Amino acid sequence: MVLLNKIYTRTGDAGETRLVTGETVTKADPRVEAYGAVDELNAVMGLVRLETAADVVLDPILARIQNDLFDLGADLATPDQGEAAFPALRIVDGQVARLESEIDRLNADLTPLTSFVLPGGARAAALLHLARTVCRRAERRGIAFVRAAPPTDDGPPPHGPALRYLNRLSDLLFVASRYANAQGRGDVLWVPAATR
Repeated sequence: MVLLNKIYTRTGDAGETRLVTGETVTKADPRVEAYGAVDELNAVMGLVRLETAADVVLDPILARIQNDLFDLGADLATPDQGEAAFPALRIVDGQVARLESEIDRLNADLTPLTSFVLPGGARAAALLHLARTVCRRAERRGIAFVRAAPPTDDGPPPHGPALRYLNRLSDLLFVASRYANAQGRGDVLWVPAATR
């Protein structure tokens, strides 16, 4: 259970923060960069949902994803501890599979693309593209953090599903932007060399 009754603690004034385990690290630590980018993505998702609130298909998907992003942030903020007093909250393969299922569902009735898509069209679609680019940055930060971590012989890295989730989520956000545009103006397609 989370209890937040005091918002400021002054513990970050020296440029440090604490991980879920209580370990103190610099706020510039690659792990903090990774879960900070996920937090930023969640904030952008809040903006997206201002535009999708009336969409009975898309908005419930995005609401669940916002909750998943908190799980993902907790995953990235928790070092692998081996045997611990309480299990670490980790993204699981089922959450990745659910994204794939939702991508297929949203993509089922979309027309095939004949060019790359420019961010735009409906406001919801443009914001979904913004979320997609922030998601890609969060994925890059996550990859940088995992690759910078010292290798272990204890099997696969604990954050593998989290990185797969971010990869699949960016795909979902792309398809969701096309889904949002299909409800109105349609995709805005790139025309190569159109301005020469």
